[in-house]
Amino acid sequence: MEIVKRLNIPASFFYDKVMDSVLFDVRKATGKSVTRKQLKNLEYIKQFSQNNRARIKIEEVIENQSYKFRTSTTKNDFVVHYQIKPIDEKTCEVHYTEEMESHGMIQKLNDMLLGTMLMFFKKRRFKKMLVMIEESY
Repeated sequence: MEIVKRLNIPASFFYDKVMDSVLFDVRKATGKSVTRKQLKNLEYIKQFSQNNRARIKIEEVIENQSYKFRTSTTKNDFVVHYQIKPIDEKTCEVHYTEEMESHGMIQKLNDMLLGTMLMFFKKRRFKKMLVMIEESY
């Protein structure tokens, strides 16, 4: 999945919103507070439900420019990358990519069928989130 959207907010504002969410997620999953400087290469386990958990690894953190993380489960690997490009002092362009690699042939088939149907809803939900961030400025 790939989304490119121009937002009427500074790149630093968008980046701050992403980082606030990341720091909250790390604290909720680990019980520990970390700083932005401690995020790169940080790995932790996130519990989604009683039988569902994933290993999160933060792979890239570049202030006001980029944030990339990998979510690994027994069934899939997801790589999410936010690239933020300032257009001017009040505008930025967000380039969001999400890649998934499934483990096993049956899982790949399942993800291919379901992924096609769910992609539309994921894109729509993500675009709504971008608008909400923009409106909160």
